[in-house]
Amino acid sequence: MTGHFQDLTVDHVRIYCADPDPLIAQFGNYGLDTRAEGAGPGAEHSVVLGHDDIRLVLTRPGTGDHPGEMYATQHGYGVSDIALGTADAAGAFHEAVRRGARPIAAPQRDGAVVTASVGGFGDVIHTFVQRDPGGEWSLPGLTPVHRSGTPGIGLRLVDHFAVCVEAGRLDEVVEHYERVFDFAMVFTERIVVGEQAMDSQVVQSAGGAVTLTLIAPDTTRRPGQIDTFLKEHGGAGVQHIAFETGDIIRSVGAMSDAGVEFLSTPDAYYGRMGDRLTLTRHTVAELRGLNVLADEDHDGQLYQIFTKSTHPRGTLFFEIIERVGARTFGSGNIKALYEAVELDQAEPDGR
Repeated sequence: MTGHFQDLTVDHVRIYCADPDPLIAQFGNYGLDTRAEGAGPGAEHSVVLGHDDIRLVLTRPGTGDHPGEMYATQHGYGVSDIALGTADAAGAFHEAVRRGARPIAAPQRDGAVVTASVGGFGDVIHTFVQRDPGGEWSLPGLTPVHRSGTPGIGLRLVDHFAVCVEAGRLDEVVEHYERVFDFAMVFTERIVVGEQAMDSQVVQSAGGAVTLTLIAPDTTRRPGQIDTFLKEHGGAGVQHIAFETGDIIRSVGAMSDAGVEFLSTPDAYYGRMGDRLTLTRHTVAELRGLNVLADEDHDGQLYQIFTKSTHPRGTLFFEIIERVGARTFGSGNIKALYEAVELDQAEPDGR
């Protein structure tokens, strides 16, 4: 283990998209505003949206053999780069390559930032980003846009990424992150929902700031949402990004008022909630009113909700999560939701 990977953070997330404008409007409803923009090679154009420690880079790919064009052809729009903040981008790059990572782009300085990129999982890469003081919103080729700053709606950082990988490749991907980036596996479980099953392993950076929830389908069982993602996306990729908030009722309420649509929850789920846990933060009525889910582990509770996907292929959506001590990812909600749906369907009037 070396010091190159002890300070990793989520610096930014790049999403390739043919037209950034609809996503700029969508993420405006998440409380994110424009912080930088600019052109790149081959007619590439990028816009940085952000608030607090969240940076999303929306990039319209260039033409010809631009990597974004190839990505979009294979996957549609989606997450292409989970960029990792570090104090030494060049050192992290060289050490990762020494350990077997696929080199993508050698270290280079552009103004206040140094960047270098290596391969991750599927077609997703990791760009190491080293920032000088005062360069919080800088990226190569982009010019910071002065904003007075908006109060936002409480979203403050990326909590985790849910990543779907092909059946049989889960251990391989986990080993890669352990060996190359000094991640540690912090959680593993098998989730069975009716006739479907999936295996999940969570890997986390040494400092705990970067978390990947890796999920693979069990192909001996009936196909489910993970199989669908892999087919529609064209291989492994990011299924959803979870944004952390300090008050999920406030954040989700504001997003709903702005027109963001979330997945609904059967009323039976809330009727049975008292059998599972005693809420420590919000009331059942507040959660029911916004379709927010609740779960707990040995360390505390968490509250979460998922947006409806607006992706043409249905392969990318988002999660809002509030942690009150809990360190896991709400897997208990999967079983509770399944049971609630079963109960809901068993009622003659669906109530």
